[in-house]
Amino acid sequence: MEMNNWKDLIKRYKIVIVFIEIIGNGLLQSILKGLNMHSPEWKFGKRLSIQITIILKGLNNNSPEWKFGERMMIGIPTLKGLKKERDCSTLSGLGRCFSVPTPAFHTELFTFNPFRILDTKALIISFWKAKFTNFPEAIPSLKEDRKMLNFTLIFIIFTLSIQAQTKFTNTTEGAGIDHQFAVKDGFLGGGVCVVDINNDGYQDLYLTGGKKADRLYVNQKDGTFKDILASAGIAKITKEFVTQGVASADVNRDGFVDLFITTNTTMDSTQVIPRAINLFFLNNGDNTFRDATTEFGLDQMNSFSTGVSFGDFNADGYPDAYVGNYFHDYTGPLDEINDQTMVNANNTAKGYLLLNQKGKRFKNVYADYGMHHKGFGFGGVFTDFDNDGDQDLFVLHDFGYKAKPNYLLENQYPKKIFKYVEKELDMDLRINAMASAVGDYDNNGWFDYFVTNIRFNYFMVNQGKGKPFVNKSKALGTQLFKIGWGANFADFDHDGDLDLFVANGDLNPNCTPMDNFYYENTNNHFEQIAYKVGLNDYGLGRGSVVFDLENDGDLDLLVVNQEPVLTYPIPSRTLLYRNDSISGNWLKVKLKGINAELNGLGSRVKVISGNNRMMREIDGGGSSHLSQNATIAHFGVGDATTIDSIIITWVGGKEQILTNQAINQLLTIEEIPDEEKPMFWYVLGGLFLIGLLLLFQKKKK
Repeated sequence: MEMNNWKDLIKRYKIVIVFIEIIGNGLLQSILKGLNMHSPEWKFGKRLSIQITIILKGLNNNSPEWKFGERMMIGIPTLKGLKKERDCSTLSGLGRCFSVPTPAFHTELFTFNPFRILDTKALIISFWKAKFTNFPEAIPSLKEDRKMLNFTLIFIIFTLSIQAQTKFTNTTEGAGIDHQFAVKDGFLGGGVCVVDINNDGYQDLYLTGGKKADRLYVNQKDGTFKDILASAGIAKITKEFVTQGVASADVNRDGFVDLFITTNTTMDSTQVIPRAINLFFLNNGDNTFRDATTEFGLDQMNSFSTGVSFGDFNADGYPDAYVGNYFHDYTGPLDEINDQTMVNANNTAKGYLLLNQKGKRFKNVYADYGMHHKGFGFGGVFTDFDNDGDQDLFVLHDFGYKAKPNYLLENQYPKKIFKYVEKELDMDLRINAMASAVGDYDNNGWFDYFVTNIRFNYFMVNQGKGKPFVNKSKALGTQLFKIGWGANFADFDHDGDLDLFVANGDLNPNCTPMDNFYYENTNNHFEQIAYKVGLNDYGLGRGSVVFDLENDGDLDLLVVNQEPVLTYPIPSRTLLYRNDSISGNWLKVKLKGINAELNGLGSRVKVISGNNRMMREIDGGGSSHLSQNATIAHFGVGDATTIDSIIITWVGGKEQILTNQAINQLLTIEEIPDEEKPMFWYVLGGLFLIGLLLLFQKKKK
């Protein structure tokens, strides 16, 4: 095959060119290794680096014309801006287009710097130090002789049909999603909450915007959304704050889900930290909300907050909350934060443990329940890690290696106290913990925790009651090199096990592109195939959620992207992906609590189908970065034609069992209320006590 015209080649074969990171994944395969040493000299100077951060991105039916200069970003400048007499359309002429010097990548190319990580799918052509002064002028055709230089140019060319491989379809624009999180004086923020605000059975979305406007998208039941933030009565409040994370729960048990939004400052603030309150909105049931921040006591808590999660830790049916706070006291500008800033642990903050007082008010019972930890908090997740029926708490901290680590707190219910158990269970992770996805990846009946991080993520596998957790990220195939934020366990392909999505993104304002991860679970081992399924976006990813967009039984995905502070080679906007690859059967379970929390937050759903036993925990928020997934449990059951049994463990430990259920349905399970003893027995017991009292007094006389 003669490779003499790129444009024709692309049109003919729909080649996707993916680039391999020098540090990270290793070499999958290499083509065009080396250059022709006999070509004319190609002088680049002593130190020159060119980073191709994207090429041929987004080829599909909507973009039949491939414009080289617009789709290939090469450092500074782009091909589009080069001299017209240079022919960039052929491989043999491509080298001549690179004769404009660009800044070197410095030693960060081969020395790790967590604030500038090379992108896994980016081609790095590094011409290193003074010994590289003369280079070939042309890249030869495949038939020409090639010899290795001291550097390697690696093209990974997949001659695939894009339409045949893509399992997820980007429907962002068509669905009416227009969102981009904008940071203010820092790199933090970007959450999303899946919530059915009007009880119509379709999942709506709340997205925080940072210093830009938030979004409240109501599902229009046809794959599209409508933003009603202004008419809902929320915009006039949130526009005054820099919003961060969001979670939802029916706090007052009136049948409609309410919203808790964290903030870290006000838009006009000149104060030092702590400098803002968090916001709470009660749902009126008519697509409007009422500001209940003051009513619930949150106006008395100034802080620099990040993530919020709901969980019923005292099992009274009213959802409580945990709020992560990042700074206790910090006077400098946030855009100058560095490692030295973090060394001073006095900057770290306590969180809030908010007890719901019968739907009327929140009370901070942090100290009352034995909590004393501080840290650069990204929130936490309520979860039953020890299978005892109550809500424990896994607390996530940034800069754990320089300040305070993660904490695992075991709920001692019915005692009103949490016990710190992270050291004995090896969960005191000294990492930059951004989020923790919760899931039983191997279906052994114990929840595992995937913790996102700078550099390598941690896959903490539960070994059972009283046994320490083990980080099996390398063994399971998930130890890849990025900056991870959001993470979601879900059975995207309905084969009966949990797959894993990870939203990646550089720290603002560094802005080095890096793509997301999609790990397919095959026999309890994970393979990263984001580029095959259409999920390898290069935006500045943050929060991510899974939910059923169209109520068609499969799980779709939304990823929040930040607005880059510096110049960025590709768009970085929030993306909605529709899952278009499903063929297996499924089951969705919605819980309706009576004594328990109304939507079953924190309760466990176990599904048994044949030899497969799957388990989910109803998400109260915090399981993805500053975000909350749908509260409907989803199961892929493959070829199964019936569900043998469903076991519900409500918060508090009460179990409920259903058998012989149909597949491919949304099953609503209402809690069986606690049995009330007849009034007769209360009267009889009272008379008995009165009789004993009279008898005692008579003997005393």
